[in-house]
Parts: sequence; C-alpha cells; structure tokens
Amino acid sequence: MRKEQALLRKEQAEKQKRFLQEIKLEKQIERFRIREIKELEKLEKTSLKEQREDYSGLQERIEKLKEKYRLIRDQKIRERVEALGVKTSETDDRETLLRKEREYSLERQKIELSLESFYRSASSLVFQLNKRHITRHMSIFRCIDRRFETGEIFIKWDESSDEDWLILIYIKDNAPDKGIVIEDKTNPEKNLSNEYKTSEIFKASDAMVDSLTQLLSRERSKKKNS
Repeated sequence: MRKEQALLRKEQAEKQKRFLQEIKLEKQIERFRIREIKELEKLEKTSLKEQREDYSGLQERIEKLKEKYRLIRDQKIRERVEALGVKTSETDDRETLLRKEREYSLERQKIELSLESFYRSASSLVFQLNKRHITRHMSIFRCIDRRFETGEIFIKWDESSDEDWLILIYIKDNAPDKGIVIEDKTNPEKNLSNEYKTSEIFKASDAMVDSLTQLLSRERSKKKNS
C-alpha cells in the first residue's frame, strides 16, 4: 500500500512540476498579444496610405491576423491544461479548456485545505519540541510543507535529506474524502502507517507527540551511554 501511495504522490508531483513550468506560458501568451497589437497597428497605418476602395481587402487581412493569434493563444492554453494531466479533446474550445484548468486548481486547493490543520499541528509540535526538549548538542526537527508541490507534509531531522523523513503526512489516494495517512519511521524497529479522518486532528497530533517524544528519549539515552 505504501508503494502504491508513494507512486500516486510521485505522479502528482510530476503534474505539479509541469504545471509550474507551463505557468510561464502566461508571459509568452502576453508577448503574442503585444505582437498582434503591433502588427495590427502596422496594418492600420498602411490603410491610411491605401485607397478607400481597398479597405475591404485590408479588413480581411486584419481578421486573418486576429485569427492567427487567437489560434496561437488557444494552443498555448491547451498545452498548459494538458501539462496538468487533464484530458482534452480537439473539440474543446478556450472556455472549456479554462474551465478544466479551474476545476484542476480547485481540486489542488481541496488537498491543501484538507491538510491545513495537520500542517499547523505538525508545525506547532516541531516548534514546541525544539524549544523545550532539544539540547545544545542535539539536532533540531524541521516541518517541511510540500502540499502545493506533492501534497505532502513531513517532519525530519534538520541535517537529514527530505527523503529521510521521520513522519510523513499525506492524503490517501490524493482524494480528500478518503482521509489522511501518517507514516511513522521514528522507531527504526517498528515503522507504522495509520489512517485518520480529516476531523481526527487531535488523535493524530497525540500520536505524533508520543512518537517524537519517545524518539527524543531514545536519543538522550544514546548520548548518556556513549
């Protein structure tokens, strides 16, 4: 199950990475708009030098130019939406593509909001433990917020890599209605994985407190015996 969940989060992280890259297309689209305006201005200036009877031909050229840039912008929007992993079809117009993008963004917001209380709890716990229980010769804890990128929150030792976390918090199957999973590696001899409802924040918080305080107790014992 853990491997399955890790794969889902990895896929989500890749989608988010592509999304962040595609956001840059907004600037590119804006440059196309500026280029279109300049070309239209050039055409309109040309019209002042041409005979009035040729105006209908000029209008046709203007409409073709507008259509050309409309197609360019629509294609860029399609590329951005597809980068999210959202399925599109050739018949999707701009409004449909933008609606699908909004729906995706709303789903991402649901994930972040579902984890909000768990992030606050984990962050507060880390702060309190660092302030009250970490001695000068011990490493401090860090609470890392990766909700936007991967839909994860984790607690680790300060000097450890992100992959070497102690507690990992995420949404099961990336679906907010399925609850929260907390994986616990604070005890090398007994890795745990527990599921909670989004409303069971206090129960989850108590479990994290117990795990981290027991870890600190073992660390202090090691230092005394060394």
